[in-house]
Amino acid sequence: MNSLPLLTLMMVVPVLGALVVAVLPAGSARLARPVALGASLLTLALAVAAWVAFDTGSDAVFQLTETHSWIPQFGVSYGLGVDGIALALIVMAAVLTPVCLLAAWNDVPAQETGSLKRYFALMLVLEAFMVGVFAATDVFLFYVFFEAMLIPVYFLIGLYGGPQRQYAAMKFLLFSLAGGLVMLVSVIAVYFAGPGGSDGFLVQNLMGNLDGSTGALRWMFVGFFVAFAVKAPMWPVHTWLPDAATESRPATAVLLVGVLDKVGTYGMIRFCLQLFPEASHWATPVVITLAVVSVVYGALLAIGQTDMMRLIAFTSVSHFGFIVLGIFAMTSVGGAGSTLYMVNHGFSTAGLFLVAGFLVARHGSKRIPDYGGWQRVTPVLAGTFLVAGLSSLALPGLSSFVSEFLVLQGTFMRYKVAAVIAALGIVLAALYVLLMYQRVMTGPKPAFVDGESPHDLSARERWVVAPIIVSFLVLGVFPKPVLDLVNPAVDKTLQIVGVTDPAPTEASGSAQ
Repeated sequence: MNSLPLLTLMMVVPVLGALVVAVLPAGSARLARPVALGASLLTLALAVAAWVAFDTGSDAVFQLTETHSWIPQFGVSYGLGVDGIALALIVMAAVLTPVCLLAAWNDVPAQETGSLKRYFALMLVLEAFMVGVFAATDVFLFYVFFEAMLIPVYFLIGLYGGPQRQYAAMKFLLFSLAGGLVMLVSVIAVYFAGPGGSDGFLVQNLMGNLDGSTGALRWMFVGFFVAFAVKAPMWPVHTWLPDAATESRPATAVLLVGVLDKVGTYGMIRFCLQLFPEASHWATPVVITLAVVSVVYGALLAIGQTDMMRLIAFTSVSHFGFIVLGIFAMTSVGGAGSTLYMVNHGFSTAGLFLVAGFLVARHGSKRIPDYGGWQRVTPVLAGTFLVAGLSSLALPGLSSFVSEFLVLQGTFMRYKVAAVIAALGIVLAALYVLLMYQRVMTGPKPAFVDGESPHDLSARERWVVAPIIVSFLVLGVFPKPVLDLVNPAVDKTLQIVGVTDPAPTEASGSAQ
């Protein structure tokens, strides 16, 4: 138990910030933006403090733990704690939230006081739920946060999105609720299969202690996996994502795709692998197949898109395929790569969505054919767009390359055919990113209707993209701090599942 409840504070601060924003008088509504930004920066400071307090050499499953009885009659506890994987994702969320708030500064006109306050309050509430879902060590509490996240996202899309926002918001909600209801059945079943008692939903009490037939445990695994596959999103339950990301504001799309969708892949590690090791082995061939299909299918569909936001959304279907592939390869290299990929994908997706959003704000169109030659009038915007794209396609020296290489290497150790097919995603990624850049940014200088060229990135917009580009470079050249954080958790997960890395084989024809 820690004297300072850092994890709880990381939820309380944004919630208090949201309350302050919500009660601001109409004449002071402009303060909603700086108040929200300040609350998110304070949350980021707490996340950094949690990283400093975390001991990578500890043998404990969870650190920074907080456990209090909540509903003892049903075995529900207010249990929080993190391992290296959860902490890395919380820090990523804490970094991206102020970036998104700054990017969304002018999304709502200042004169629309009620709408402005509601918009920024919802983003802060969403941040609190994001911390909670990654920090929860009680299965039922995790489920509460898992479902609660839907509320602010639904309103952020449905109230502030594009022309088809209501359709996209409802589709997102129905898919997520359907997956959540399936998982709820497994959540209840897990309690009865576990040791029970007032702390019967705590993950550390359930690991290795589920008593049930092989068939029953496999069905529980399926219940969790379906919900996480929808959230991830994996083929064929991915169809809500392109609509939701396209109709969202760019900042909302970043939090949705860059952070919330990681709950799916994080849940696969925390619950599918750690609670159901035998079922994980049983399902691996199917999951590997679905992951490879997601990699190739998402990339192929991205190539054919004419809407920038929809293209970026389909790239994430492909990237999540890589992440799931690394998780179920069940090797230390693949596991570390997939966890690092979750972090790197969050930043690379943020770069693409936000810079594309800046572009759309200047021209008023998401259609790629409506652009061309923009690097001649907005060179800084074009440069940041290119760097974000190169990170997304995993250019060596930028962050995604390290994680993608580790995933493919770890997968090749066990599933050579799957790794070779998935490697096709690298080639396709180069096609969809470079073709998009070519069509949007290169060519003759465009002629604008009003005769005035759009302005390049403003000072505020440069502050938005600066930390993202720094993350590309730092994690591309020196990923060691993140790998040192997540590797112990990856190793513990493999021990729980009962697998070890395949022994290296000698090359054929070697000296005897």
